[in-house]
Amino acid sequence: MLEKHRQQLIKDILDQQQFASVRSLTEQLNASEATIRRDITKMAKRGEINKIRGGAESVNGEPLKKHLLSSPFIIDKEKRAKTKRLIAQRAAELCEDGDSIIINGGTSTYMMGEFLTTKQLNILTNSFVLANYITENSDSQVSLPGGEIYREQGIILSSYEKDSIEYYHGTLMFMGTPGIGKFGVMESDPLLIRSEQKLKKQTDKLVILADSSKIGKRSNFILCPLNEVDILITDSKVEPDVITLFESQGIQVILVEAEDD
Repeated sequence: MLEKHRQQLIKDILDQQQFASVRSLTEQLNASEATIRRDITKMAKRGEINKIRGGAESVNGEPLKKHLLSSPFIIDKEKRAKTKRLIAQRAAELCEDGDSIIINGGTSTYMMGEFLTTKQLNILTNSFVLANYITENSDSQVSLPGGEIYREQGIILSSYEKDSIEYYHGTLMFMGTPGIGKFGVMESDPLLIRSEQKLKKQTDKLVILADSSKIGKRSNFILCPLNEVDILITDSKVEPDVITLFESQGIQVILVEAEDD
């Protein structure tokens, strides 16, 4: 990641949270402590943030942005990218010309765009980065729901009960997740759950894209139980007994060969 991008993300995080420790920033931005400390020093000298013991704080007196408990798109996109691309390719193979599908925002689902450009589809997505890619590279019809833009995650979320989503129907809904296991499909923020549950109501089948690092991982909230998942696309590093668990819940498990990322 470019230095200017990483420093902008630091500023965005502080504008949302007011304060962040060096350790927290290293985890969120997938960078070393030395890199984060250098960024903080440079930004503090420019007057963009305040450097304090153990971390940094915003120069603003109160939060400027709504805080969404989800990793920034630009960070997640770099994690296990080769494997996620194979998962996305396999997901795209489930789509046929003329299908109406729903694609939830996320890095794994964004990677589907590359493999959908030759298909004629009707797509509803809350990912404005995916919508932009598909409209520039294919002839598929793309619809976006109304709502507020969350730039760091690359998505649009609505806090209203009634919006354009209720008029759309898809045969398949594709989504990623921060974790999936015996407790169900996990999510990191209540606002994301509200949006995803509205989308889920408008589809026949739910397809989860989750590389093996997400299998068994828990998060703050549960989106839905396993018996509401129809297809799981993951990679070959998943343990056989876990696959058996998913299949016992009626889930079709599709494996791609894991890549060294």
